[in-house]
Amino acid sequence: MALTQIDRTLLSRCLDREPGAWKDFVDRFMGLFVHVVTHTAHSRSVRVSQEDIDDLCAEVFVTLLANDFAVLRQFGGKSSLATYLTVVARRVVVREMSQRRMAQAMGHTNAGPDTLEKSEHSEAARVADREEVERMLDGLDSKEADIVRQFHLEGRSYREISSGLGVPQNTIGPTLTRARAKLRREVQQ
Repeated sequence: MALTQIDRTLLSRCLDREPGAWKDFVDRFMGLFVHVVTHTAHSRSVRVSQEDIDDLCAEVFVTLLANDFAVLRQFGGKSSLATYLTVVARRVVVREMSQRRMAQAMGHTNAGPDTLEKSEHSEAARVADREEVERMLDGLDSKEADIVRQFHLEGRSYREISSGLGVPQNTIGPTLTRARAKLRREVQQ
């Protein structure tokens, strides 16, 4: 589906910072973002509360607003705006869920294994967590570490990892499973 005139006009209004344009944008696409969050959570077997949905949608909007609408300015109009925003939102949601799961696995939240909870870390704690994860990844061979980093920290799909690293797509899952097992053994020692 091509870019509609309604969406083209709305996008132009937002980028030109017309009064009320952002509110119209939020009203038009909030339902889409809620759907992306719930669908992504369901496909990853993660239960999300209404607060989690609100937080994840807010992260999507923050991403869209960042750097003077940089993500919206990159839209080339080769698809519908909704399709483009779905891809952007999914990447943001996957990245956030992965970061929260990693923090949870590191024992920094009180959440159960299937529940996403808001992290109460300060920015310094997040940096420390990331550094700890990077140290853990140093225990893996470079290919495994790259795959784990791209999947869990960057939120990339198997297809994206496969094409980026030049490895068969059907080896990504088994590699992740082996790497997770190694990381668990390392944490337990």
